[in-house]
Amino acid sequence: MKKTILHFIYDLGRGGAETMLVRVIKELPEYNNIVVTLYDNNQFGAELQCTRYICLKQRSLLFFPFTALALRKLIRQYHVDIVHTHLFWPTLIARIATPKNVTLITTIHAFIATSVEYKKWFIRFLDKVSYRLHKSVIIGVAKGATAEYFSFLKLKPYRCYSIYTFVDIGQFNYSKAIEKKEQEGFRLISVGALRLQKNHQFLVDAFRLLKNEPIHLHIYGEGPLKPVLQHSIDEAAVNISLKGMVTNIHELLPQYDLFVMSSTFEGFSLGVLETMAMKVPMLLSDIVSFREQCDDTAMFFSLNDSNDFADKLKTLISDQKKREQLSEKAYNRVINNFTLTHHVKQLKQVYLENSNNN
Repeated sequence: MKKTILHFIYDLGRGGAETMLVRVIKELPEYNNIVVTLYDNNQFGAELQCTRYICLKQRSLLFFPFTALALRKLIRQYHVDIVHTHLFWPTLIARIATPKNVTLITTIHAFIATSVEYKKWFIRFLDKVSYRLHKSVIIGVAKGATAEYFSFLKLKPYRCYSIYTFVDIGQFNYSKAIEKKEQEGFRLISVGALRLQKNHQFLVDAFRLLKNEPIHLHIYGEGPLKPVLQHSIDEAAVNISLKGMVTNIHELLPQYDLFVMSSTFEGFSLGVLETMAMKVPMLLSDIVSFREQCDDTAMFFSLNDSNDFADKLKTLISDQKKREQLSEKAYNRVINNFTLTHHVKQLKQVYLENSNNN
């Protein structure tokens, strides 16, 4: 008889955590997979292949105790064996709702010490108290993220693992890439939600120093900061274009000369992994997660110095051999370490080890 896993997440917008969940579920046919969300936002449509999709239609996070009661009812109704949560609010609610005889697993998707959300004292307080109330098995998307979760919240680990985020090499397959079109100038691409964490304003400021360079940056993604960012781009009169949300980024990536990302923090960036798989060289902000993810396969710049970004960009523009070396090393690193096959194998082992240890 199949065991039942209830996967609980905020919503199904096309973020990194959501994309990871949808792709992993396809590889878990030996389980009944129930996906539960707080909000009714499913941008994946038919891509979501699960036994059942349920939205709790949360009106406000202030009512989360009532949502916990609704979740507890679902756990009992569907005889759930494992509850697997993603992101803070679903985790908090699940820690309240999940009976002690049901395995509770939480994936930590970011380095929380630098997370905007965890700068709020009540978020740290609620996470710490709820963990002590119901210790969940912790899976970090990077070794550093796992260790930091416990050290930052001053918690004693119960059971913890590190399973790297992955790239779908079936979709992000360099050998199937459309031949690059001849373009004028040097083209840069950045992919990510238009949110404070992604720090796109840094790129606008840096591009003020590069107005005489034949370069153009296309930023793909949507988010609440779009109007503010567009105003900043217009005011600075720089060669940056906001391209909106797309579903064919695997086709677009090879058409660019360089991938750039200026995040102040990340978990284990899916966008970076996809870029590595498509053999596009990278210039990234010098943060802990990018260092762990890429090692020596990217060039890094300081977030405290726009000139550092500008200088390193000029170096990469003028040195095609360097770009080719970086992209080849990045491709080999992702194929050998960060595939869906690697991830699912380790995740199934976590489910197996903990399903009877409640």
